[in-house]
Amino acid sequence: MDPATLSASALNALIRSRELSAVEATKATLARIDRLNPGLNAIVQRMDDQALRDAAAIDERLAKGEDPGPLAGVPVTVKVNIDQAGQATTNGLRIQSDLIAAEDSPPVANLRRAGAVIVGRTNTPAFSLRWFTRNSLHGATQNPAFPGLTPGGSSGGAAAAVAAGLGPIGHGTDIAGSIRYPAYACGIHGLRPGLGRVPAFNATAGDRLIGGQLMATSGPLARSAQDLRLAMQAFSQPDKRDPWWTPAPPPAPYPKRAALALAPDGLQTAPEIRDALTAAARTLESQGWEIDTPALPPLREAMELQLTLWLAEFTLGGTEALAREADPDAIFVHRELTRLAPPTTLESFMRALQSRARLARLWRGFFAEWPVVLMPVSAQLPFADHYDTTSPEAFAKVVEAQLPQIAPPFMGLPGLALTTGRTATHPLGIQLIADRTREDILLDLADLLALEIPATA
Repeated sequence: MDPATLSASALNALIRSRELSAVEATKATLARIDRLNPGLNAIVQRMDDQALRDAAAIDERLAKGEDPGPLAGVPVTVKVNIDQAGQATTNGLRIQSDLIAAEDSPPVANLRRAGAVIVGRTNTPAFSLRWFTRNSLHGATQNPAFPGLTPGGSSGGAAAAVAAGLGPIGHGTDIAGSIRYPAYACGIHGLRPGLGRVPAFNATAGDRLIGGQLMATSGPLARSAQDLRLAMQAFSQPDKRDPWWTPAPPPAPYPKRAALALAPDGLQTAPEIRDALTAAARTLESQGWEIDTPALPPLREAMELQLTLWLAEFTLGGTEALAREADPDAIFVHRELTRLAPPTTLESFMRALQSRARLARLWRGFFAEWPVVLMPVSAQLPFADHYDTTSPEAFAKVVEAQLPQIAPPFMGLPGLALTTGRTATHPLGIQLIADRTREDILLDLADLLALEIPATA
């Protein structure tokens, strides 16, 4: 048995029972990183000595009869776009290669408090600006489960690491699908929590503009539903540095009613994805769920307004950095996004925020009747690697396919990408979305629908 291939839940049980030490689990994971990561480039910053010291400290606490936390001794990875004390918050940028964090960001601090052992930091595209993962500082990440396909982005390194068994839980961030799409592309699972559920703050960058504050979040990627629960328990602990942090209310009963959206807002969904959604709906029906196809509140309008806020934030805060970094992928993506979203004026910006209240109200009313929606993660099977930068037409096709990822964050909604099957060449998966603070519903359905994914050899 290779401990590095176990789920976090199984590994944690062995460590707590003292059948396996945290040091042994960490050494096994580091050995697997030595063997597999050179061909994947998922982890781009290593900290072996610190990881082994942290694992030894977990073993010492267990020997004293103390409880180190729900992730005691579990090796995890952290994305390079959040602060970790003593490490560079590169965000895939050469201009930030020496931006060393003095303190842990809230997600990192919460992982440490939960007893997790951080074994490395994972790759992201420059500025975390793509659904593909390549940058001029760290290079490109490969998909370990489906060679030739994108590993997704922007948390492509995190998804590749989890899929390959370089830690059973990976930290990711998501403002427009950056957790959900990599999970989908690598054939694992990824949870984007709703607004305020996971505290955030990067001291190296300061406070984000309003678009990032309302739409961006950290969350977990894992190979099992149970590991998502464990990780969410750790990530969602309070931190006084984030004024948006919101505790989850006690789980409330909800009717077993799910809306099935095969082609939301006219999306041209691939037949394989339609079949995966239909199969998931049938599984829920066999468990006593009522399934129907009611009309959804607007998604396309939310996507267009989300792009407005996203682009406005990047243009105001990142145009000068874009020029200094001169990353060809980032320049191309920014140019194409600018073509799709008109320049922002003060009035259009304010109108976007005004529309957000209306759309959030419509969706909250919908969830009162239908607690969860089954929809695509993407309208298309995962794309060939770096397809988006092959032409403006290809980029526009990618953006259109990602409508189900881009729209929900505009209303602050949580979303869960679940792998439910695979073909010979592609993973198959679905997305679940629910109301704010109802990640519990998504995780309940994950228990019914999610596959237990083995680590890629």
